[in-house]
Amino acid sequence: MANDLLGHWGESVAAEYLRKKRYTVVAANYRCRLGEIDLIAEDREFLVFVEVKLRKSADFAEAREFVDRKKQERLKQTALLYLAQHESAAKQPRFDVIEIYAPQGTATKRPAIYHLEDAFS
Repeated sequence: MANDLLGHWGESVAAEYLRKKRYTVVAANYRCRLGEIDLIAEDREFLVFVEVKLRKSADFAEAREFVDRKKQERLKQTALLYLAQHESAAKQPRFDVIEIYAPQGTATKRPAIYHLEDAFS
């Protein structure tokens, strides 16, 4: 339960970050039989599928390193199903990773946020 709470907190921090960058968050925690996408957002040009990775620090490894090839393929398949079910307004899909480093967990006042656009290329 604590991990779920922390994960949802990280996703809300990432969603707020995207809104400040003028993205519109169109879905959160999209789930289907193939997997889950943390956030789906759009800007003028792209429909962005976002994987959020939250860690206390990068001492062991950077958060992005946990989005391996297998995870990328699962995200791509899930995104294809989302696109088949939703009108995408002909926007180009893109996969981003948002890393959040929060040393004190949800008590962190200013977590470090790194947005990796087009992270799977």
